[in-house]
Amino acid sequence: MPGFLRRIDPLLLGIILAAVLAFIAPARGSFAEGFSIAVKLAIGLLFFLYGARLSTREALQGLTNWRLHSIILAFTFIAYPLIGLAMRPTTAFISNSVYQGILYLCLVPSTVQSSVALTGIARGNVPGAVVAASLSSIVGVVATPALVMVLMGADSGIHIDASVFRNVALQLLLPFVLGQVARAVVPGVAGFAARKATKLVDRGSIWMVVYSAFSAGVVSGVWSNVSALELVFLSAFALVLVCVMLWVTRVVPEALRFSRADTVAIQMCGTQKSLAAGLPMASVIFGGGQLGVLIVPLMVYHLIQLMTCSAYVSRLAQTTASKE
Repeated sequence: MPGFLRRIDPLLLGIILAAVLAFIAPARGSFAEGFSIAVKLAIGLLFFLYGARLSTREALQGLTNWRLHSIILAFTFIAYPLIGLAMRPTTAFISNSVYQGILYLCLVPSTVQSSVALTGIARGNVPGAVVAASLSSIVGVVATPALVMVLMGADSGIHIDASVFRNVALQLLLPFVLGQVARAVVPGVAGFAARKATKLVDRGSIWMVVYSAFSAGVVSGVWSNVSALELVFLSAFALVLVCVMLWVTRVVPEALRFSRADTVAIQMCGTQKSLAAGLPMASVIFGGGQLGVLIVPLMVYHLIQLMTCSAYVSRLAQTTASKE
């Protein structure tokens, strides 16, 4: 067994262990509140380190790469919703509430923290991923409720909270800018960020996000609202969807002559769905009612996407390192 564990990528192993720990010993009460704050601090530190590691020229190139941002938004808010609609016949053997959850997961924006972290591990275009994933979250504030209204029939109770813009700016973009400033004025900070510090924080923050999110699901009892057969189906569906989209988000950018670094960023940002953004949006859009069932597909997909993409980027990083 120890030999088998040594052969598993540490990032993937950590994700699995974090999910298992959440089911065995979920964070509750004041510990859950404190751990949630720790997750936010870890994410802020990660983006500070990315800012300190990247040159200002690279950051500006990421900001102005409109082709990159356009194709990621197209995958996130056009391709995925079409896939969600195509899954409607599955109501023949799953409940309508579970299908509505599948459709909802296809409508939420891309992740920011994990997509950027995975892009960094795979040696992709990190500045472009930071901007593209942040833009996806901001666009999602408007696009997700609008798509829900059109595709799910939620024609009332839609409220767009401007705090989402503030949260993205304070938790993600501000630390990145501070990292850029520190790079310019603090000797040695760029070298520190370029070494093992960023690798440790990006992996650790992903593990913390998984544990926090799945703990919240266990404590609220959402898993008891879905049958075992439906959970098996959701897991298989998520795995197939991630693998297919990883292939599509590689083939299409290559056909459009994107660089390898941009293609990696498109893959990571274009296949990720944000649990951190999806849960608050669901509570605002749907209120109570079937919220527990609706978020189960998103939680399953969240875990599968991290496991699959972490294994994928680890292989990419090894291949790139061997070539270099």
